Amino acid sequence: MTAALPRAHTPRCCSIAPTTTMANTENEDHQTTKIPARSPPPAATVELMIRDRCSVKWRDGTLLPAEIVERRLIRPANTKKTKTKKTKGKNDKDEADKNGDQNNNTDQQHNMEYYVHYLNHDRRLDEWCNISRFQLDTLDSSHRHVSLQKQHTSGRKRKSTASDAMHKANQELAELEREHEEMTKVKNIHNIVIGNWDVETWYFSPYPSEFSPCKTLFICEFCLKYMKHKCSYRKHKECCEKRRPPGREIYRENNLSVFEIDGKENRVYCQNLCLLAKLFLDHKTLYYDVDPFWFYIVTEVDNEGAHIVGYFSKEKVSAEDYNLACILTFPQHQKSGYGKFIISLSYELSKREKKVGSPEKPLSDLGKISYRSYWTHVLMHLLSQSSKQGKMKSLSIKAISTMTAIKVEDILSTFQSLNMIQYWKGQHVIKVRQDLIKDYMKNSKPIRLCKSEYLTWEK
Repeated sequence: MTAALPRAHTPRCCSIAPTTTMANTENEDHQTTKIPARSPPPAATVELMIRDRCSVKWRDGTLLPAEIVERRLIRPANTKKTKTKKTKGKNDKDEADKNGDQNNNTDQQHNMEYYVHYLNHDRRLDEWCNISRFQLDTLDSSHRHVSLQKQHTSGRKRKSTASDAMHKANQELAELEREHEEMTKVKNIHNIVIGNWDVETWYFSPYPSEFSPCKTLFICEFCLKYMKHKCSYRKHKECCEKRRPPGREIYRENNLSVFEIDGKENRVYCQNLCLLAKLFLDHKTLYYDVDPFWFYIVTEVDNEGAHIVGYFSKEKVSAEDYNLACILTFPQHQKSGYGKFIISLSYELSKREKKVGSPEKPLSDLGKISYRSYWTHVLMHLLSQSSKQGKMKSLSIKAISTMTAIKVEDILSTFQSLNMIQYWKGQHVIKVRQDLIKDYMKNSKPIRLCKSEYLTWEK
């Protein structure tokens, strides 16, 4: 759920099965940051360092401003110096050494790969690329030491305005954040093979060291066991007897099925699910402590079994009345309406519990867009129906919250985004805009929602 980007800028996923089509991921806004032009340095003397900024050629040929996050040697550089004719003069010897060093620099440069982050874009687009994709005349090396300067400056400011205890706590938190950022800044797995899909990953995930880093990780779509080698994957597929997630089926509508899983009773499956999900969720922190959570697995069912397409988790006990902790539709199944279905399922469960709920904050960029779209859909349809039945005057924010299980603050923020709320006599009042409601209903497309009659869950 992210800001838009041209289609070619989306990480790739493709079907292994010849008759299956690819589902594109969400797109993201593309803001260009100008990098001051510089005179192109001689190729042999260029040394790209971490935090350097430069325009980099994207996969479709577009130049995008980027920052170097990491670099690596992809093969041993040719350190052999250029042969020169032996002479007695010192100047000739110095010139020969200079030529040899330049050749070594050139070899080293072309044997390096650079992990870049495209500025103003989500981290899921970060990737390794070689120097041939850099527009070297835009190189800006002024940021190499900026991060260290910011850390020192912010530390001095905190010390002058906060107590020693608070200062120490802030320092420890900042250190943990830096360690986490350092550990997760580079994707450790390039792509996964799961079922009939080969999917390019988006983010780092803390798989055990014997499986990471690796180019391709093979994952069983039924038990979620992960393997590093294709031969192991083939053998596992032949002997794995699982054909559906563990837990109990709570929803079945044609070929759409949902399973509820207790994290404590099915710990290994849920841990594997969290590791898999982290490859596509930037800020997910739950990996191994799955006991306090319920997991709801959405699947497509065919003759071969129930194939996972997405999931959400929620705390068994939430003091903040969160009805959802993490939500994910896997990239190969996005644009198929599963995101709205999963959100609506979480609210149907809240209705069965006779509660109002809200997703755990903060939401991801994709999450914000999906939730805003869902809330708008539900509220506009409710207002349209109430208007036709002549019940608009008796409709309050509290009543809407009770009917939809959507928290009051989420209703208010949605109406505010539509300019349909006003503060009058000490309370928020819906400002009905019939033109906006009619226009929305006219142009809205059908979306896939959870249907209460197919939900067999009871509290």
